[in-house]
Amino acid sequence: MIDAHQHFWRIGRHGQVWPTADMPLIHRDALPDEFERLARQLGVTGSVTVQSQPDDRDTDFLLTLAAERPFVRGVVGWANLEAPDAAGRVASLASRPKFRGLRPMLQGLGRDDWIAEARIDPAIQTMIEQDLVFDALVQPRHLMPLRTFAARWPALTVVIDHGAKPPIGDDIRAWRDGLAGLAELPNVHCKLSGLLTEVRCGPAVAVVPPVIDQIAALFGATRLLWGSDWPVLNLAGGYGDWLTQCLERIRPADHGAVFGGNARRLYRL
Repeated sequence: MIDAHQHFWRIGRHGQVWPTADMPLIHRDALPDEFERLARQLGVTGSVTVQSQPDDRDTDFLLTLAAERPFVRGVVGWANLEAPDAAGRVASLASRPKFRGLRPMLQGLGRDDWIAEARIDPAIQTMIEQDLVFDALVQPRHLMPLRTFAARWPALTVVIDHGAKPPIGDDIRAWRDGLAGLAELPNVHCKLSGLLTEVRCGPAVAVVPPVIDQIAALFGATRLLWGSDWPVLNLAGGYGDWLTQCLERIRPADHGAVFGGNARRLYRL
């Protein structure tokens, strides 16, 4: 099994600004020894580590860790896609062992349609040339702009993180409709991750499974990837509980693809 979405950070180093001190459960170093020990106990054999800070130093830190740890199969990093030298930076990162994608953290940017900026076109074109994945950290309000973007760049592999963060337990109709539109595009995939921390009301055991089912129905066995979102997951549940819940909701015949095969294919692991 491959965990397609987890994080590492050192508090106060490598550009770390989040999590903040008011989140004591995760405001601590999150490093490979702890994660690998936990994941291996549950049968996970490798992971894709994803940037958590909009800072080049964070990406370089992750690449250094990945070079030392065979368990970390791939890195999704960050780069300033608007920078004049963005295309060069992307090409340089692509030459690094295990570098597999970029995540510009769209949810934290000032404009919902930021990805329509012509200034990022050279970086996106370079991503396509280098066979890199575009991880989309979005919320429901970003789904329409993301669909326009993904349709404009059909050769770009887009992976939606955390199911686009539905407001679980609240009205999810706008989220469902937006995600359905994206699922129509063959270059768009989705991670089954980060859902427990999106519960607004109701017991997670009751309100999360139907959302898992909706995401699985939209993207099917070939475009769905499982990830833990460790250690952010610790804010709302445990690694083993999340893995078990997803294993129970996904058809056994699809386990090989969703819990490893799709991640290996898309991220070239």
